Amino acid sequence: MLNYTNGRAILSSEMATTHERRRRADGERSRQKILRAAANLATVDGLEGLSIGSLADHIGMSKSGLYAHFRSKEQLQLETVETALQILNTLVVEPAEAAADPLERLRTLYDSFLDHIEARVFPGGCFFVSAESELGVREGPVKDRVAELQRAWAARVEEFVREAQAAGELPADEDPAQLAFELDAYGMMGNVGFVLHDDPAYLEHARAAIHRRLRRRRK
Repeated sequence: MLNYTNGRAILSSEMATTHERRRRADGERSRQKILRAAANLATVDGLEGLSIGSLADHIGMSKSGLYAHFRSKEQLQLETVETALQILNTLVVEPAEAAADPLERLRTLYDSFLDHIEARVFPGGCFFVSAESELGVREGPVKDRVAELQRAWAARVEEFVREAQAAGELPADEDPAQLAFELDAYGMMGNVGFVLHDDPAYLEHARAAIHRRLRRRRK
């Protein structure tokens, strides 16, 4: 004899589980939408200007709704940094790492970096250029995380340089740290000029300088 009562209980449990999964998925999508808007706003108003109140006004959401996602302004800032990092990795770092030729990895890295600025992925230019400039004189976990990511970026560029040297595509006596610094300087000045003057010519100046700097070969 079938136990219909037990069957109804099982069905009810499965429906509740499905509803909970859907609710969590909707909550995560909402959270990611909020963080994407926060990253955009941070390149205009700065990470310090980013607060639950200002973000709520920006996206038309209640403060109480945002408080349900973030316990504090600092948590919001830290998660915004991580969201920006995911975007940078997807648009800039991963295409470079996919290049087979060591020197091409460097070119692709900076071409993609300049492309994502020109595409206005963030309205205020590169998220991390903005954050590094803003947080330099501050202290705390947000600055520490941004500084850690800046060091990781520099280390990755230096690694690309060493790989190109090992392949004979860059001079063996080239200082990887110095070259990484120069390439970043070109990229950052391209970003600053583009944002300040709304003129892509600054990005093309940076691109030309980077390509010229990477044109050298070991004799």
